[in-house]
Amino acid sequence: MEEMEHKYIEVNGLKLHIAEIGSGNSPVVVFLHGFPEIWYSWRYQMIAVSKAGYRAIALDFRGYGLSGQPPQPEKTTFLDLVNDILALLDALNISKVFLIGKDFGSAILSLFVLLHGERVSGIITMGVPFLPPQAPKYTEKLPEGFYISRWREPGRAEADFGRLDAKTVVRNIYILFSRSEIPIANENQEIMDIVQPSTPLPPWFTEEDLSAYGALYENSGFKTAMQVPYSNRSLLEQANITDPRVHVPALFIAGEKDYFLKFPGVEDYISGGLKSLVPNLQMVNLPEGTHFVQEQLPDEVNRLVLDFLARNS
Repeated sequence: MEEMEHKYIEVNGLKLHIAEIGSGNSPVVVFLHGFPEIWYSWRYQMIAVSKAGYRAIALDFRGYGLSGQPPQPEKTTFLDLVNDILALLDALNISKVFLIGKDFGSAILSLFVLLHGERVSGIITMGVPFLPPQAPKYTEKLPEGFYISRWREPGRAEADFGRLDAKTVVRNIYILFSRSEIPIANENQEIMDIVQPSTPLPPWFTEEDLSAYGALYENSGFKTAMQVPYSNRSLLEQANITDPRVHVPALFIAGEKDYFLKFPGVEDYISGGLKSLVPNLQMVNLPEGTHFVQEQLPDEVNRLVLDFLARNS
């Protein structure tokens, strides 16, 4: 990705790695990754929006990829990541942005727009929609073998991942999360055991992509990465939010084959309560899309993103 410029910005006592492309005077689009993603997961969208005249910035969250590790990973919260984004915008003298989030990056986006709505021109979420401040029902009463149930147990994911190199861990998770079924392990099985070594990668995910992810996670490890989205804390901390509604234009891009849609209560929330919290919301379903729509179907996603930015810039 030679077009990208890579920088380290010091915020809140840590050096955050960002990848950037596009003119410094253009409207700014900030991309927030999920797990096991990293800045690299936005490569297609960053190039597309920069060619359309925007400035694209994707960061590695604290403890991910090339960003600094927090001194106490086990105490890292969603609110820490929100504060990092705010400090990053201030350090770069950026007053207002479009935010695009995927997976748990959508949860961070949700908290940011509720706390700092004056800094946001519009939001796009993928894989996971805007989430209200209270803990969503789908995180409660999960089956024992459910991957989130397993990864919530202190040290269990680290022990499971520790048997393998980082590249293999990323490979297995990309395979699992690209399926339409929720990853659930048997009683005497760990999550990494669900994937057989002979299972091929999704056709849109290359060995080159896997090597890029593997190298980044070799650098950061998984301790902080697992702490934030999979700890026992509520998904979004209460943070003096008086109005849980979003008042900026919004787009939710969902893959119809995304396993996340099968979480308890998710489809009811998307078809019911979501619109009341995000009145200016457009929802688009991609029939063949899985949990990684932005990497799987970059041309379709890019068209949707560019159309949204053009209408709301």
